[in-house]
Amino acid sequence: MNYTPEQISQIVLKVLKEVETPDILELSIEEKIKLAKDPNTSQETLAILATDKDWSVRRCVADNQNTSQELLRILATDENPAVRCGVAQNQNTSQETLAILATDKDWSVRCKVAQNQNTPQELLKILATDKDYIVRYGVARNQNTSQELLKILATDEDSSVRLVVAQNQNTSQELLRILATDEDSSVRLVVAQNPNYKKQILELNTNQYNALKKLIESSQDESLKGIM
Repeated sequence: MNYTPEQISQIVLKVLKEVETPDILELSIEEKIKLAKDPNTSQETLAILATDKDWSVRRCVADNQNTSQELLRILATDENPAVRCGVAQNQNTSQETLAILATDKDWSVRCKVAQNQNTPQELLKILATDKDYIVRYGVARNQNTSQELLKILATDEDSSVRLVVAQNQNTSQELLRILATDEDSSVRLVVAQNPNYKKQILELNTNQYNALKKLIESSQDESLKGIM
């Protein structure tokens, strides 16, 4: 169930019933956004701004790394997907809230969960099979994604997912060797630029290096030229 700004307002005001509410909601949009972005803004003020009728103000509260997990949990049910995206990418969002957002109907929210460094592996495993390629792309981009999941994503049907696996600096040398022969030249080119693959080249003995160099030089594929 998604809460409307009015329902969120009632919840927050109930929690803050003993706090004297200043005229924060009477400020201009620019002033409220500035307050919502400020890491030094108090939790009480952030809670008030989280009820603002303008979604961009609520989004800034969701983005603020100082926003409490309790308030982020409330904003995770906001009717506007942009606000839920802010919660999904916030490093202070609890794993419990991330689990809820991982099933969000909006692919952009699920993508933000997939890229969040605090998303646990069990959630990343689910998101790695998401029907929308951009969500799988997010998992492949996450620096905390396990080698097991990167191996699965390295065979993804979408080349952009495979490309970001090749770009991930945690991708193993074994996977990079496989991706170096990918049917998409862009993927092969990115493999050549990955520090882990370059390290692998440096570890070849003289005979292996010369054999690989000769093979690449004889290839018609220009994207392979940058490997050596």
